[in-house]
Amino acid sequence: MAMEVAASDLNDKTKQIFILSGQSNMAGRGGVYKDHQNKSHWDGVVPPECQHHPSIIRLSAKLLWESAHEPLHADIDVKKTCGVGPGMSFANAVRDRLGLVALVPCAVGGTAIKEWARGEHLYENMVKRARESVKGGGGEIKALIWYQGESDALTQHDAEEYQGNMERLIRNVREDLGLPSLPIIQVAIAYGDKYGEKVREAQLGMEVPNAVCVDAMGLELKEDNLHLTTPAQAQLGLMLARAYLAHFGEPHQQPPPPPRYSA
Repeated sequence: MAMEVAASDLNDKTKQIFILSGQSNMAGRGGVYKDHQNKSHWDGVVPPECQHHPSIIRLSAKLLWESAHEPLHADIDVKKTCGVGPGMSFANAVRDRLGLVALVPCAVGGTAIKEWARGEHLYENMVKRARESVKGGGGEIKALIWYQGESDALTQHDAEEYQGNMERLIRNVREDLGLPSLPIIQVAIAYGDKYGEKVREAQLGMEVPNAVCVDAMGLELKEDNLHLTTPAQAQLGLMLARAYLAHFGEPHQQPPPPPRYSA
C-alpha cells in the first residue's frame, strides 16, 4: 500500500509534474495474465527500472500525493487489472536530473480518442487532476505523455479522424491548463493490424509545435499482439525519458545512455 506524502515534506521541493494519459498500454498491462477461470491477475514482477524511489510520487484517485509504485494506475483504471506501464521507468530515468518527479496517472483502458474530447468525463477528469497537481504552488507541469490509439484502429472512419481529434485534444489541454507551449510526448502504437497503420501515420506525421512522437513499433508484445510486455514497458519508459530530456530538458540535462538489453 502506498504511503501518503505529507505536505510538509513537499514544501521545500519543486515537483516536476508529468501527466500520464491514454488507454491500456499507458495504464499498464505488463505482467497481467488470465487464469484457468479467465480472471485477470498481475504477476507482481517489477523490473529494476520500475522500482519505487523516494523521489517519485503520484497523485492518487483521491487527489492526494503518495509514494509511487507499480501498478501506477491501479486506482484509476479500476475496471481492468493493471500491471507494469512505462511511467515508473520514465520517472526513474529522469529523477537524477529533475529531482522530485510527480506523476499524475489518468489513463483508462479500452478508450477511443472521442472519449477524451472536451466535455467528456475522461477529459474533464484529466484536466481536473492536472489542475489539482499544481494547487498550492511548489510544482510545474512539465509534459503530457500520451499513449493511445489502438481503439481507433478498429474502423477506417476512426483511423482517418485520428489526427484531427488528437490535434484538437492537444489544443484543448493547453488552453484549459493555461499552458500554450505544454510539451507533448505521444507514443505511436505498436499495433499495425486493421487500420493501425493509418493511426500510426497520423501519430508519426503530426506537426504540432512542442510535440514529439516515440515509436513503440518493434517492442515486444504479449500473446494478444496488442499489449506491451513488462520488459517492453520498461524499455518504453527509457525511450520516453530520452525523448523528454533531448527535446524539452534544460541545456545541462543530458539524456540517459541508451538502454542495453540482452537478446
